[in-house]
Amino acid sequence: RASEIPSHPRDSLLLETGFLAVLVAPMHLLKWKSTSWRPHDGVTFWLVRWLLFRLMFSSGVVKLTSRCPTWWGLTALTYHYQSQCIPTPVAWFAHQLPSWFQKLSVVATYIIEVPIPILFFAPIRRLRLFAFYCQVLLQLLIILTGNYNFFNILTITLAFSLLDQEHLGGSGSPSKKKQSNAWPPSFFSLFSTLLELTTYGFLIYWTTQYFGLEINWEKKLLDSKVAFTYHEFTTWLGTVTLPLVGLGFLSLSWEILLALYRSLSVPGCCWKLWATLQWGIFTCATLGIFAISLVPFTSLDARSSGQLWPGLRQLFGAVERLQVVSSYGLFRRMTGLGGRPEVVLEGSLDGHSWTEIEFLYKPGNLSRAPPVVAPHQPRLDWQMWFAALDHHSSSPWFTSFVHRLLQGQEDVVALLEGGGSQYPFRARPPRYLRAQLYRYYFT
Repeated sequence: RASEIPSHPRDSLLLETGFLAVLVAPMHLLKWKSTSWRPHDGVTFWLVRWLLFRLMFSSGVVKLTSRCPTWWGLTALTYHYQSQCIPTPVAWFAHQLPSWFQKLSVVATYIIEVPIPILFFAPIRRLRLFAFYCQVLLQLLIILTGNYNFFNILTITLAFSLLDQEHLGGSGSPSKKKQSNAWPPSFFSLFSTLLELTTYGFLIYWTTQYFGLEINWEKKLLDSKVAFTYHEFTTWLGTVTLPLVGLGFLSLSWEILLALYRSLSVPGCCWKLWATLQWGIFTCATLGIFAISLVPFTSLDARSSGQLWPGLRQLFGAVERLQVVSSYGLFRRMTGLGGRPEVVLEGSLDGHSWTEIEFLYKPGNLSRAPPVVAPHQPRLDWQMWFAALDHHSSSPWFTSFVHRLLQGQEDVVALLEGGGSQYPFRARPPRYLRAQLYRYYFT
């Protein structure tokens, strides 16, 4: 049953996004003039950007705090493409890339997931656009090489919180466009351009220094290595965690004040009062969600977490079971270093002649290419990957699954049929079942 299969961070992300949708796009109690925009929309929509920041920043940080040797050695992607849950056909080609390029790809992942998310709150529009396209690029590459159901599409959807109407629809006012093309440029335009170039320069310098990037002219490749220690990284993390919370609060405060100004600018006393009342309600809700989200976010650093007000922990504990906010951090440790562990299930009617029971999506038959499954998430095939990573006692659902196959239960057998594949024991349930562990490798 679905209830017997444990939840996953991707489900937590879907739950949190769904809850935020209630605040971002609630039902209209009263319709007036324009139902497509409300003065407080910027406040609630900011929570989507905050969720995206927590998701990406945490995913980058945990790769280093886990002390996984493959992430620290920049070799994680050397194993990832063949060891991930359900690879795509493109994963085979990615696996063939040279090791120096795989290392450089890990460096790029770190840059996109750790420093660039800070730009989500940048006051300069072009920096936010730069951050948006970096996130979208990463998610598209993941979609090409791995089947992660709806997760990457959902992440791209969250990333749209970094855009504005002018960029999406090109509906900027002619006066603004004329002002941006004016010469000589204004002081603000010059300052923002200088700040933008400084940010890009800092990113390049930071990447070169802390990942030891240098061109190997003899081998004609780009060498890279982690040029900092675990202690240095955790010290940096402890230094920036609370300031990042402060940065988020400043960004939210600006949206709140801007929304209040818009509410007070609504024509008509009654509508002005109604807009201000809505602003107050949604601002309180947004501040509440932001406050309780600090508990899972600061869990990245124990010292920062210990400095939180105890009342926030009580509030978080009261809603934790609803998963209104969650902690994130995907691919904390890389698996499949000695080959991809894969459980192969076989059935028999007499205990002597065994027939392999193929799954619809997970690797099994060596002559079958990896499929493209996303955005569908085949829960059974997905959990078989987790079952192969540890002792069978860690996956108690697997025993129930085998039991139902021995009984020939229809709804369980149906999980193994479809797309032309036929369950070999459709006419008569197997009398014996055995599960063997293999090591799979890409050719």
